[in-house]
This record gives sequence, C-alpha cells and structure tokens, in this order.
Amino acid sequence: MECFPPAGVDARPRFPPMNGMTRWTCVAACMAVLFWNGLTPDAAAAEATNAPTLTVPRLFDSDEFNGEGFSARWLKDGSGYTTFERSKAPGGASDLVRHDPKTGETQVLVPARDFSPTADSGPLSVEDHAWSEDGSRLLLFTQSKRVWRTHSRGDYWVLDRSSHELVKLGGDAPPSSLMFAKFSPDGTRVAFVRDRNLYVQDLRTLRITALTTDTSPHLINGTFDWVYEEEFYLRDGFRWSPDGGSIAFWQLNTEGVREVPLINNTEGLYPKAQWIQYPKTGEQNAACRIGVVDVGQANPVIRWMKVPGDPRQHYLFDLAWPEGSPGLVIQQLNRLQNTNRVFLASPTNGEVSSFLMDRDEAWVDAHQELKWFKDGKRFLFWSQRDGWRHVFLADSQHGPLKCVTPGDYDVTGIAHLDEAGRWLYFMASPKNPTQRALHRIRLDGHQHEVISPADQPGTHSYQISPDGRWAIHTVSRFMEPPVTDVISLPDHKRVRLLKGNEKLKERLAALKLPKTEFFRVKVAKDVEIDGWCILPPDLDPGQKYPLLVHVYGEPAGSTVKDAWGGKSQLWHLMLAQQGYVVMSFDNRGTDTPRGRAWAKSIYRQVGVLASQDQAEAVRQVLKSRPYLDPARVGIWGWSGGGSMTLNALFRHPDLYKAGISIASVPNMRLYDTIYQERYMGLPADNTDGYRNGSPLTFASQLKGELLLIHGTGDDNCHYQGFEALVDELIRNRKQFRIMSYPNRSHSISEGVGTSLHLRELMTQFLHEKLPVGNGRSAP
Repeated sequence: MECFPPAGVDARPRFPPMNGMTRWTCVAACMAVLFWNGLTPDAAAAEATNAPTLTVPRLFDSDEFNGEGFSARWLKDGSGYTTFERSKAPGGASDLVRHDPKTGETQVLVPARDFSPTADSGPLSVEDHAWSEDGSRLLLFTQSKRVWRTHSRGDYWVLDRSSHELVKLGGDAPPSSLMFAKFSPDGTRVAFVRDRNLYVQDLRTLRITALTTDTSPHLINGTFDWVYEEEFYLRDGFRWSPDGGSIAFWQLNTEGVREVPLINNTEGLYPKAQWIQYPKTGEQNAACRIGVVDVGQANPVIRWMKVPGDPRQHYLFDLAWPEGSPGLVIQQLNRLQNTNRVFLASPTNGEVSSFLMDRDEAWVDAHQELKWFKDGKRFLFWSQRDGWRHVFLADSQHGPLKCVTPGDYDVTGIAHLDEAGRWLYFMASPKNPTQRALHRIRLDGHQHEVISPADQPGTHSYQISPDGRWAIHTVSRFMEPPVTDVISLPDHKRVRLLKGNEKLKERLAALKLPKTEFFRVKVAKDVEIDGWCILPPDLDPGQKYPLLVHVYGEPAGSTVKDAWGGKSQLWHLMLAQQGYVVMSFDNRGTDTPRGRAWAKSIYRQVGVLASQDQAEAVRQVLKSRPYLDPARVGIWGWSGGGSMTLNALFRHPDLYKAGISIASVPNMRLYDTIYQERYMGLPADNTDGYRNGSPLTFASQLKGELLLIHGTGDDNCHYQGFEALVDELIRNRKQFRIMSYPNRSHSISEGVGTSLHLRELMTQFLHEKLPVGNGRSAP
C-alpha cells in the first residue's frame, strides 16, 4: 500500500463537463464562442496557454506544465558524469558523453555508431547501461518488456570499447528474455537471470553455463517474488564475490503461496485470467534461502547458507560480499519484523554466526543495504534504539555500536561516506520535518555541519561523486519547480546550472496563483501535526468556502512536504482558483522525521489513530478559520490514502460530506503479509486491531457522498477489496458511486485517455458534491 502514485504522475484530465454537457459538446460550444469572437482554434490555444487560470486540460492533456528532469551517472573515479546526448552525426541517435564537473568540457566516450550491431542496422535504443570495472566494456540493456511490476526482461549486449565489437548475450535465448545482467569484477564474464535460473556467460568464448537448473514453477533463483520486490525494493537477486570466483544468490520457494487472479475482460472473445502468488496477512510466505555457487565449473555445486529459523517465517532482506570480509553478510528479519539479526556466513561450508542484533517493541527500522568501509569489517547501520533514526558505526568482528549522528532528530538518508576524510554526509531536517537538507558529521559523532545553504529552504537531493568532491544537486519548494545544478563540496558552490525549469516558471508566473502556507495544528495534548493550505487567490474572509483534504496517512509515506509536487499539486492549485480551500495533514505514524515515538504510535492500530488525528485537525481548522464551511468538507486519497478516506467518511460521518477513494484496501486482512504485519502484527494475535483498523467494519455509518475508483488489474491493492466494500455498502442500503477501470494497475494510468478521464471524473464529482459559491458548481 506504500506504492501510492508519485505526485504529478498519475493523472491528466481535459475539459470538465459543464451543466450536464458531454466533453465534446462542451468543446463544440467553446469553439463556436471562439469563432464568433474572431479567434481561430490555433489562436484560442495560444490564448488558453496565456490564461491566468488553470484548467484540467491544460494540466493533464498537454505538455504546457511539464517540467525538465536531468539524468546522469558519475564515473567510478569521480572524474566526470555521463549523459546520453543527441549525436551530431547523421541518424539522430545518441552518444554517451562524459562531462567534466569543473570545466564543463565534454568528451564523447561512446559514439552513437558503436551502438549499431551491424553496419547496416540502426543504433540500439539503450535503456540502461553499466561499465566493467576497468571501463573497457559497456553492458547495454535494450528491448525491455514488463513482466512483473518494476521487473522487466530484455536483451543485453556487450560493447568492447577497443575493438568496437558489439555482442548480444544469451546465445539462443528468445528475444527480451534476460534479466539483471552484471559484469564479473574482472569484466570477463556476465551473469544473468533467465526463466528463474541463474547463468554466466564467458565474454571471450561466449560459452554459457547454467548455475541453477530448476524446472519447478515454484523455485525462483536470482530474483524475487511479490514480498521482496514490493516491500524490500529488491530486484537483482545475486552478488558476485570480490574475486569473481563465486556468486551468492537468493532462492525462493513459493510452493503453497496462494494466488489471486487478475481478470482481463477486454482483449478477446473470452476473459483471460492471470494468477499471481500473493501472500495475504496471516497466510504462508515463500521460503527463502541463500546459496553460493562457484563459477567456472562444468557442473556447479551449490552450498546453502545455514541461516537458523523456519525459512517461511523470516525474511533474508540483505546480502553483501564486502571486499576484505571473510564471508557473506546476511540480514534476517523475523516474521513480526521486530528483530533484525546480522550474520556472517562462510561461503565454503555455509556455517553462520550472528554478530549484531537490533530489536524494537514495534518494528525495527531495517534498511536493505549496509554501507561498508574498504576494510570489509566496519559498516554503517541504521537503528532507532535511542528514540531517533540514527546511523551507527558497527564492526563485524568486535565492539559495540557507536552512534555517528547523535541528537534529537531523524536521519532520512545516507548521501556519501568520505572514508579518507572521516566524514559522513547525510540527509536530515532537525527543525522542519517538511524539508530535507544535506548535513555532514565526523565519524566520531562530532563537528556536525549543515551543508545545504540556509538561503535555500525546501527539499534538497544529491547525487554525490564517488570521490566526494562534486554533486548533482536538485532543490525545489512547494511553489517552486526543481532546479538542478553541479556543485562543489563541501562549500556547496554552484559550478554549473543544468536544468532551471525556466519555461515552467514563466508559465507559473503568468497564473493567478493562490496563497499557500505551511502550519501546525494541535490534535491532542502536546501533539501538533504538520499541514499545508492552498487558499483561493481572492479569498474573502466574510464568505464561506468548501474544504478539500488530501490524505495519505499510512506509515509508508507522507503528503506534507515543502517540495514541488508536479501536476497533481497543480490540480490542487486549480481547485483553489475555482474557490476551494485545499489542505493536507501528516498525522502521527506517517513517514516524517519526528522520532520513534511519533512513527510507532500507530503500532497495531493503523487506521484508528491516523483517522482520529485527521478528523481532529479538520475540527480545529474549522474553528480557527471562519471562512471554511463545515457543511462542505471533502477528502480524497490514493492507495493508503484511499483507505484513510474511507475511514474518515465512515468513522466521522458528520464531519466529512464527500470523499474520493482511489485504489484502497477496505479490509487489512486482504493486504500482503510483510507490509500489514509489520505495523499490525499477526491477525491471530491482533484480531481487534485488524477489525477496528479496517474501513469495511464501519461502512454502515456512511452518510456523505462517496466515489470509489479502482483498476481491475491492480496487483497491489486488489479489486477483491473494492468489491467486498461495494457488497457491504449495498447490504447496508448505502448509495454511492463507483468507477472501475478495466485492466488498469494501481496507478490507473494505462491506456489512451485513462488519466484524462480519471481527473475529469474527480473534478466533476467535487463540483457536484462540494459546490463553490452559493451552492453553484465551479466554473
């Protein structure tokens, strides 16, 4: 449920129907008006572009408010970063270009012609790439086909930079059938996954060796199932040893994991069913183990690591083979996810020993990758053991943990480890949880410095060069689109502007912009939560305005961020221009840097405390802001926010008058083991918590207007939950509206016109159920 659509990604609407007209009737009427006023359609489009008010079509059916992004990768030695740039040579393909961070000088490392398999063929369309350790070879990924959410299969090619020879990997493998190819440390071999088995190919002889040969549909080698892919964000499931002689890999056995069907009713005479293994709360997980196989043997033998415990009752969520370490390092979470044990495993005999343990009464703050020092013994470890999310210095052989980032604040990310200078660069926001800034501190926990400039408030992100001298830096604010530049470190001086989003800024400046503010509201004794507010541009304090609340509310994310939110945020600005007051609140338990007590206050009661905080925040702003109309309060959310919308409407039926719930989970028992059990425990041990936290339990209390939206192909929050809620509402004689999008996934973005239709639907519903002005629909 944490996979809620990113801001500005999932919606793109056009002309909202007005006064019962269809979209095309509306367009025809508009064109007639333009004609009689002497404007051609082209002139009308230009005028619309310069108009001071936003519309659904301007936002989601044009590129008028598209922003500019920037994609680059640092070279390993930190000497520069690379981008794909359109080639000056005939053919229109792209060169791989090196940029000097200091001078800005460019050098074509790989010309577009080298991406052509033959002299007669065109260049490959490169989707991803990786260098060999010595830079002599380049691994290219092309022709991807989505097979599992963020997983894709494709073709891999290796370019020899000295001979300019381009070789396709996989031998006689079908097109677009390889996954996660990786060079060996010496760059002479490539390992990859095909059909759930692990292979290695010698680049000198092109000989392919199967390292695993399982034919069972239940065994997965070198990649992952739903649980590990969705909740641990793991993709490639194998690691080369530092000497290149062995590979350690995950194997999952999904036998006994029950399935859910996704039904496709629109692409043939008969429906098609796709079955996906998906363990729901309290159900059986896949068994997981880690094996080590030697590379180069004709008949490779696998040695399994002897990690203790029932393999179906724990998660092996991290595997590392640090340079200089005497073995593998494995992190293991128990089923309840309140204990993390770190093991050192022998790759020769599989024996393991535990050398670090982290425990919490709720859940541990586990991260899948440890940050290792060059000696292969010391590493950086996350924990909330002192009440805050801090980084600790740990040793795999001896000694207690030492806190590197002491203080009453949360670390939100590690940006760079400067081992030689003994500095840790990290992200945090000790004074304002809605923002993020770069900090650094000595590895002994002293000399804490804020690196991000004080005159640049907002949300910063950094892609720091391996040598720590440079960074690709991006900063944005709630009403300021991202600016990306190259900076030097640690002085944070701009060396070069990369993307300024000037066109987008010009278009925003031409708008009649609403007033925005960040504030805090008290929801309980000694508890204030963060919120933002967007006010109509010409707000009259003597008038009454409808209030729309945007909510997420789950522990996997937050909505109150001083950062650019893209087109979804601009949709809120559009509603404010039309006469709505739009707000959002981060209740207790959301993923904001406010300490352990804040984060884990919702343990075993997800949905209960959160909806209570949300409701109290609304009550408080209604009291303090007389221009808000208590009779016109609405709420909307997606995924976990869709569930929270339902909780708001059902639990507080006299407070909220309308709600839009998208891709929700009405019954927590229907969601996956790993996410829901982390915050709720096992269903058998928390029956009341699961019942009281599920909106379905309170559906009979609905009084307001409800719009339910769901994709029938949602493999995350299943359509089953949508229908269960519909059935319960019908049983209780509750009237509501629904919109099912055939075969659309959790993002409801697939297909021509889908996002446009979705935002038109949402906008029209708000106009009808929460009208602006004196009961009139919004313009």
